[in-house]
Amino acid sequence: MDVWQAIERRREITAFRPDPIPNGVLERLTRALYLAPAGNNLPSREFIVVTDRAKLDSLAETTPWMRWLGQAPCGIAIVANPQESKYWLQDASIAGAFLWLAATAEGLGAAWGAVIHTEDAEESARRESRVRQLLDVPDHYRVVAVIGLGFPAAEPPAKTMYPPERVLHRETFGQAQ
Repeated sequence: MDVWQAIERRREITAFRPDPIPNGVLERLTRALYLAPAGNNLPSREFIVVTDRAKLDSLAETTPWMRWLGQAPCGIAIVANPQESKYWLQDASIAGAFLWLAATAEGLGAAWGAVIHTEDAEESARRESRVRQLLDVPDHYRVVAVIGLGFPAAEPPAKTMYPPERVLHRETFGQAQ
């Protein structure tokens, strides 16, 4: 599958088959994370691959919106180091997008479990603290997300998108494409 097909086929998958992800596929996914661009090419984001069932079940309790991680055979935590780069959040987010598209290209499903909560510092601290404890993440790192991965239990239909003119502009904000 090429990148355009992966972009078109990508869905949020929150129901997974229990089949493990083959090692070769997991290696390609981690390679996609490693190759994702980062501001000034600094290693501001790092990744923790989790396949231990008990850890995945515990991570699923991080927020009420990550329960699906309890079905996923793999989760990858994306953590970032603000001391390394001022672009840590962008770098981590781009890496997550690369992972999601690579997973789609491999026939896997993925779901983004947001850990960082930009609108509620207290909630973000609670979530990040939980993941830090479970995965031994140093205190100066921020826990951005945990992406659940696995073979989809079902293939959901494409979401109905809003018209492109709603979000695409030419030359100025007021000019629709």
